[in-house]
This record gives sequence, C-alpha cells and structure tokens, in this order.
Amino acid sequence: MAKHGLFVGLITLDLLYLATAPPSNNQKIVASDYTVAAGGPATNAAVAFSYLSNRATLLGMVGAHPITHLIKADLEDYKVAIADLDSSHTQPPPVSSIIISRATGDRAVISINATNTQIDSDRLPPDILQGVDIVLVDGHQMEIGYATLELAKANNIPVVLDGGSWKPGFERLLPFVDYAICSANFYPPNCRQSQEVIAYLSAMGIPHIAISHGEKPIEYLSTGNSGYVQVPQIKAVDTLGAGDIFHGAFCHYILRENFIDALALAAKIATGSCQFFGTRQWMQHRL
Repeated sequence: MAKHGLFVGLITLDLLYLATAPPSNNQKIVASDYTVAAGGPATNAAVAFSYLSNRATLLGMVGAHPITHLIKADLEDYKVAIADLDSSHTQPPPVSSIIISRATGDRAVISINATNTQIDSDRLPPDILQGVDIVLVDGHQMEIGYATLELAKANNIPVVLDGGSWKPGFERLLPFVDYAICSANFYPPNCRQSQEVIAYLSAMGIPHIAISHGEKPIEYLSTGNSGYVQVPQIKAVDTLGAGDIFHGAFCHYILRENFIDALALAAKIATGSCQFFGTRQWMQHRL
C-alpha cells in the first residue's frame, strides 16, 4: 500500500557534468556527458521515495524565477508534489555545478545552499501533515524543520533526520527524531569519531542511529543494540546523490521493515544508483 512522505529542506537546480577530472586553475575541460535535474538532499530523497510507489511531498522554497520551471518540470516527471514556502520569491534558486570524475565516480561540487533563503515557521502550511506517514528533514530550512517536527511528534508521525553535515540549530531538532541516518561527515559539537557521534545522538533520546561510511559497512545503534550492515560492492560510475537516495529508500522500507532490514534494503538501492551517471538514470535501469 502506498505511503505518503513529507520531505523538508533544500531544493536546488543541479547541473551535472561527466569528465575525466575537475579542471585545475585556468584550465578548460570538455565534458563527455551532462544532465540537469532538481537537487538537494530532501529533494533527491523525495524522488526516490516516490519512485518506490509512494506519494512524496517536498516542502521547501522554489519561487518564481524563470529557471524554476526546470525544477518544477523534473519533479513533476517523478510525481513529487511541491509545497512552495514562498512562491512569489523572484531571486534565482540555489544552483549547484557538479563534475563527476569518470574513472572513480568521485565528484567536485560548487553550490549555494539555503542560508540566504531561510523561511520563518509562520509560513508552515497548517495542514501540511494531513495524511502523512513519515517526515524527513535535512536541516536546510531550520525554522520550518523545527515547526514541522514539533507537529509531527504531536501527531505520532515518525521522523527521519538526514544528517549530511552538522548545521547550527540541529540540536533543537534532534529530540523529535526517531531515526538519525548520518554520513561520516556529520560531527556534532566536540565529536571527532563515529562512536562519539552515536553517543551524542543517543543522549538526545534518538532510539535508532546509523552512520554510513561510503562503500564500507553502515554502523548502527538501535534501542541499545549495535552492529554493522554490509554494503554491496560495485564499480561506481557516479556517487552523487547516493546518500539522498539512501534516505528516500530508507523512508520507504522503514514503514514496512525493521530498522536493520530497512538499512540493508536502502543501501542496496543507493549502491545500485552509483552504477549510473546522475541522480535519475538508476530508475530507468532498476529491475
């Protein structure tokens, strides 16, 4: 049965190039392939969740600049509904330029996040959680995220944290989180290694915590039980967005499976996505 997920955070326009390597100073290079797609952690997670036969609503800021039609068209193609926090905003949306190295799948990124486009919590639509089964927040709209999670907790809706990197204000969100799914680059204050991160999040009352380490096993602590989840080994073509896709797939599976199985199944999808260029091609090839 289809579930409804709300994904709160950053919405960008991503320009992706496949090349031998990023350019050095004063060097021009020619890409062998390119693609354009909506991006951002919550955005890519919403696309993955929708692809897995669910309903996805993306809560963030798009605005009315002419290039936003590219974002809207992409998300419409993948059946992701947009709840725009400021549809009259006329400035360009955040744009990311990303170069994928063909030999390794590594990426170089230059981007602008949502720091200059923060929306106050009073802009939160009052009925935004109607019919919602799960909420994911990436921390790029901190005030909106806090208001959403406060409401989600009051309505017993499970909350997933996309912990890509630590952002000031996360400490306010953490007490509402049920599932903290973090990257190896997520370091709360005074934390320098994964065990310290897990201890910090556990002290915040989060019952289920996982830290991904790329192609290495996922470290977890779940209601007092710790361990590792193995990640499938593949030849990566492009690792961009793999963490976001992992989060979206996790939101799908955690509504159907236990925590450990949800991590393993989500890791399988995220790893598979790395075998294709860009953040969308994997959906055309997945069996």
